[in-house]
Parts: sequence; C-alpha cells; structure tokens
Amino acid sequence: MPKQEKDSKKSLLEEKVVSIGRVTKVTKGGRHFRFSATVVVGNRKGLVGIGTGKANEVPEAIKKAIQAANKNVSKVALIDNRTIPHEATGKVGRAAVLIKPAAEGRGVIAGGAARAVLELAGVKDIVAKSLGSNTKINVAKATLEALKVQKTPAKVAALRGKKVEEL
Repeated sequence: MPKQEKDSKKSLLEEKVVSIGRVTKVTKGGRHFRFSATVVVGNRKGLVGIGTGKANEVPEAIKKAIQAANKNVSKVALIDNRTIPHEATGKVGRAAVLIKPAAEGRGVIAGGAARAVLELAGVKDIVAKSLGSNTKINVAKATLEALKVQKTPAKVAALRGKKVEEL
C-alpha cells in the first residue's frame, strides 16, 4: 500500500480516550508521576484499533496512545453494516466480554470501554456484557478480541469448501 493511501486512511479514523491513569514510580528521591492513556480509534465502517501510551504529560500520553492504536488497526466483520454475524466471547487477563448480535434498531447496549470499541468499529445493533474484571484496558482489548473472531457466512462457506447457499 502506498504511503499516501495509508495516511489518508488514518486521517479518517476517529479517536476516543477510554482511560487516563496516573502512574507512580517511587524512588529514593521521592515519587515520580507519569500518565498512561488508552485510546480507541476507528472509522465506524469496520476498522478499529486500541493503543496505550505513557508520558509525563496527559496530552503527550494521548498522542502516543493514538499512534499505537493506528498501528494496531484491524478489520471487523459486519453484517449489513450494522451488527455482527454471531455470538462470541473475548478474554484478556481476567476480563471477558460477551457480544451478541441484536435486532435492527436496538442500538449499542454496552457500557464503558466495550461501548467505545463497538461504536468506533461501526456496530450499530449489539448487546455486550462485561464478565469478570472491569479493568478498562482489558475490557477494551477483550471486546476487540471478540470482534476479531467473527466469521461471515461467506468466510465459513469458504473454509468448508461450499457455497453460501449450501449453508
């Protein structure tokens, strides 16, 4: 992919800050404070990525997180550009997120970090439930993990060596 095309793709990505935390390092000379930021980027059409960054200042940490998120952008399988093909669970650490497709017009039924990931991925109708730990970073990553394992009917048919109509 040419560099110019890559840049135009990244400029279309929206970003949303999921969490900002203050990190403390205790040394002999006292405490050193830094900030960590977690950011989700997406184009609301099936591309989404998560990144984290750490710096001495909040805006700098956010900038680093956006750069990291742009590097980790992945494609998400959507049906009719509104929902996911099937139910799935994503697990990262002790956080687990269950996502289920929903009927048209239902909206994004999810909370916190999972909602940010799903909205920026372009999912319009979905039900998500956070199970286990509620750590924002891990919940966001688990949601992305659940989205990555989605298989469209066309992909399943290709794996089985059949036509979509045969399924």
